[in-house]
Amino acid sequence: MSTHAIEPPVSVFVEHITELGRGDMEDLCDAAEAAIVDGNGFGWLTPPPRSTLESYWRGVLVMPRREVFVGRLDGVIAASAQLAKPAPNQESSSFAATLTTQFVAPWARGHGLARGLVEAVERAARDDGFEVMNLDVRETQEAAITLYEGLGYHRWGSHPAYARIGGETIAGHFYTKRLA
Repeated sequence: MSTHAIEPPVSVFVEHITELGRGDMEDLCDAAEAAIVDGNGFGWLTPPPRSTLESYWRGVLVMPRREVFVGRLDGVIAASAQLAKPAPNQESSSFAATLTTQFVAPWARGHGLARGLVEAVERAARDDGFEVMNLDVRETQEAAITLYEGLGYHRWGSHPAYARIGGETIAGHFYTKRLA
């Protein structure tokens, strides 16, 4: 008779946040640093000093046209995404929002956090009356591209010099999705 270890169930939860407790700030910074080191951060190529990362998150939380969403794995923040709304003077594009700054810590991948974050951001945008969601992604972020395309995002263009990583110029792709 063979025995197999039984994996305990994993709790996955996505939420919109407006403030962070000290433990949450630590979790969010740890997850962001892990994603940056893994090459799937959100602009940074190397983790900045912790104080810079904490200031970044505190700043994003008070931006009037941004909403921050986090994904928790067993209660620990392991992922994040942001909903960016157009400025009030952007009347011509007031129907479209942007999904930005999405990441999942490498140790938390494979549990549906990325999908859950995208769906939560889309719901919030729809609830706020937005009809279109836009996003952009580096061509090297293949898992994210697969996720976005699987969720109905349409690639409408590419930029051949979107980012520079390790001295190499990387292309980026632009996506859109109708929410209505």
